[in-house]
Parts: sequence; structure tokens; C-alpha cells
Amino acid sequence: MKTKLLGNISPRNFLRDYWQKKPLLIRGALPGFQGLLTPTDLIGLACRDDAQSRLITQKNGKWEVRHGPFTSRIFSRLPKKNWTLLVQDVNHFLPEARELLLKFNFIPHARLDDLMVSYAPEEGGVGPHFDSYDVFLLQGMGSRYWQISAQQDKTLIKDEPLKILCDFRPEQEWMLEPGDMLYLPPGYAHNGVAADRCMTYSIGFRAPAYQELATQFLIYLQDNSVIEGMYHDPDISFQSRPGRISPDMLRQVGAALDKIKWSCADIECFLGIYLTEPKPHVFFTPPSQPMTQQAFVYQVRDGKLQLDLKSRMLCSGKSIFLNGDAYTVGFQARRLLGKLADCLALPTAEDLDDESLALLYQWYLYGYVEI
Repeated sequence: MKTKLLGNISPRNFLRDYWQKKPLLIRGALPGFQGLLTPTDLIGLACRDDAQSRLITQKNGKWEVRHGPFTSRIFSRLPKKNWTLLVQDVNHFLPEARELLLKFNFIPHARLDDLMVSYAPEEGGVGPHFDSYDVFLLQGMGSRYWQISAQQDKTLIKDEPLKILCDFRPEQEWMLEPGDMLYLPPGYAHNGVAADRCMTYSIGFRAPAYQELATQFLIYLQDNSVIEGMYHDPDISFQSRPGRISPDMLRQVGAALDKIKWSCADIECFLGIYLTEPKPHVFFTPPSQPMTQQAFVYQVRDGKLQLDLKSRMLCSGKSIFLNGDAYTVGFQARRLLGKLADCLALPTAEDLDDESLALLYQWYLYGYVEI
């Protein structure tokens, strides 16, 4: 299996030789690609309440970051150079963005974060920095000059609103034209500067810190564990020092805490819920005039069902995970719904079973899937 997206490299070889190891420049990854939206479209998204956006400007060597939503008037007052607009989760708004992300399905959906799109006039950028996640930087309209470095010095400039590297020492540099793409593994220092009016499409892959995973797993255990009994001490003895925690109390509480256990099934369920949990600003809108279940079945069998653009869906073992909820399903439903998790749509569903139908219709009423 080969794809032009990675040049002459197969996905298997890319994962073996480059993924989380070293950068890769692909000329003409998407020949003729000029982007999915115009600067005006992106500004329109940045003015929406349900979009996350940032406006970054630099003046007299000082950086400034403003967070959206914005008004269109702000952009009419900006200088002709040296600013950048970034909008996160563009895949929540554009079906074409989902199609773009599906080109990267040689990476598991569990790792995908979002599609961020940036627009910058000449000399616009966000400064030399590094990210803690994998990213593919796909050039849309215009040209952007990239410099990268494997430097180990990650010292940041103090008191800046952005994480700007103190001492950036570029080792490689390229000009990316429309359709060119640069892959960067985590921790690789980079700096992109617009050569002219340009838009860059950043396909980012999440890499949660172990501390974050541990914290969220403890919250999961709190909600899914029951430790029976209460502390008791009918044979308590007199203490000459009442301010001291007794060895008996330490032993009893320690024995109770030792009862906290978890299994591989708990980890699987936690990961499925955690990785599909919608971001705090994401909300789903149920259909205003929902169709009947019978009409819904006809549409699904006709291949017209797909996940809502904001939905996140994964599967593992006997479970299906959708938008932070876990569902244990039978074999036939698992096979059908697994296709939906893989492809984000059901091209045909002639083998629609009752269990799948009930879940899909429930999700349709929630706004999680759409026709």
C-alpha cells in the first residue's frame, strides 16, 4: 500500500523510519492542493462562539496573543504584515477537513487530535518553538519558509505569552509551496514564516502526558470503585500523645486502600472514554425534527449515515466508545459499528441488526450521528 501523501514511502516504512524519529519533507504530497477554505472563510470561523481561535501579532519585538471569538472589524485594522490567525478543530466545521484527515488513517484514530488552520500575511508566524506532539504541516495557498532544528536546548524566553525559544539554531530550511508537506516528530524545534499571504494546515496527533493519564484514571477509579466498610476502632487504647497518628490507624487504612484494584478491562474502558471525551467547548445539537426510526433505517441502509463532524468514536474488545460513553455490544453490532469507527461513515448497512439500529437511532437523536 503506497500513497502519494508520503511521496514514494509506504505508510509501513514511514512508521518504521520516521514516525517519532526524524522529520520528513514531502514535495507535492497533495499536488494542486490550495486549501479547503479562503482567508475570509477562516476569519468567519474565528468569529464563531463555538470555535477556538487565536490572533498572534508581533510589534517592536514583543508578542501579543488574543483569543476569539473575534469581530471582523478587528481584522480590518491589522497591519499588512507580521500577524497570524490560528483556528483549531476546523474538522468540526468542514466535511472536506474530515476527508483530509482520513488520508492520514495509517495513524490510529486514537492518536488524532485535530486539524488546525493558520493564515498569515507576509512575515507572519508564531516564532521559533517546539511541540510535544507529532504534526504534519501541509501548505495550502501561498508559501511558507520553514527552519527546523534537533537542538536539545529548550530554554524559553521569559514573560512572553507564547513559548518562544531563547536560542533557536536552525539546521535545515525549506520553502514550502502549495501541496508540500513537512512532518515533525515531538520536540523538534521549528520556525515558520510566511513568504506571502499563506495558509498552513496542521494535522496534529495528541500525546497525553503520563501525569494527565494517571490523574484522569484516578478520577475514573473514583467513579467506578466501591470500597466496603468504615473505619472502626472498638479496641482503641489510651494515647499519651493525642496529636500522633497511631500505627493501628495506619495499618487499617493501608489495608483498606490495598483493596483498590484495576484490570486490563478497566484500562481499556478508561482509555476509550478518555480518548473520545469531547473537548469542553464542544456541544451536540439534536435534530430539530427527527425522522421516525423506520425512515431512519431506510436512510442508513441507503448508505447515508455518518458521524457528526464533532464526534469521536473508537472501539476495543467488546466495547464501542463514542463521545465519552462506553457501550458493550454483541458480535454483529461490534462488526458494523467498528466500520463506523474506522471509516466515520457507513457506506452500506444491509446487515443492520436490532442492537446496532437501536444504538444508531439513539445516537441520531443525541446529534452524535447524522444523515
